[in-house]
Amino acid sequence: MSETLSPPKRLFTNTLERVVEHLGLTEENGEDGGPYMTLVSQLPMVQGEVGNVRVFTGGPLFRVVTCSLAVEPIQLDSHMVFFFTPGNSAVPHFTLDSVSAGEHHAFHLDLIPRLDLGANRSYMDEVFTPMTELFEAGNAIEGLSPAHLSPRQNAIMSPWMLAKRATDEAFAAIDVSVEAYTQHWFKLLEDGVSAAAIGDITEEQLAARNLANKRMIFDPEIDPVWERITGMIGEDAVAAIRGLLIGEDE
Repeated sequence: MSETLSPPKRLFTNTLERVVEHLGLTEENGEDGGPYMTLVSQLPMVQGEVGNVRVFTGGPLFRVVTCSLAVEPIQLDSHMVFFFTPGNSAVPHFTLDSVSAGEHHAFHLDLIPRLDLGANRSYMDEVFTPMTELFEAGNAIEGLSPAHLSPRQNAIMSPWMLAKRATDEAFAAIDVSVEAYTQHWFKLLEDGVSAAAIGDITEEQLAARNLANKRMIFDPEIDPVWERITGMIGEDAVAAIRGLLIGEDE
């Protein structure tokens, strides 16, 4: 009998499988042949495995990292994926976070800029401006409300990010937005970013900005989620996940 997926896991799984198949990615398994990492509960009321981290490589990407946590006693069902392009690429990273916490759904969906949008208009207009109608359509879905993000969190992502809480009906409706963002990202991967849009930015500068940006995105002082999950899975697991996401080894 096939597993019945929760709405957050279904959205995450469908998106991950679509990208893996489209780009021909390969999963890097753990020593036991399963997921790259198994996440074990550090909570006194929960014993054993509560999630996993999966890693994929290949195609035009540097790395794909997922993190899934399902902790029933605290009503958490969380699934995150980051699709990272190479450090010296101007093509944005793509990310989706798909969550249920208690009676509420939440998600964020974004393409993460690789150049400063405030100083590179040609890049912004080529890569992000075509997403405006997609963003506005997603933003207009009835039953969505803004997620609680700090100004710093918003500043290190893109203005086209959809970060929302959602009713059951609204969460079911965001599939269209996820598909639209995915298709736009696939086109960017296929076509690349033009030399005119990149200007005189070098590959070394792209790589340096990329690393600095990821260090901020996954900084516990900026994103409070790291402190919250440290109590669930422990400091060592959190450090390992952040290491994979930041990609100092690139």
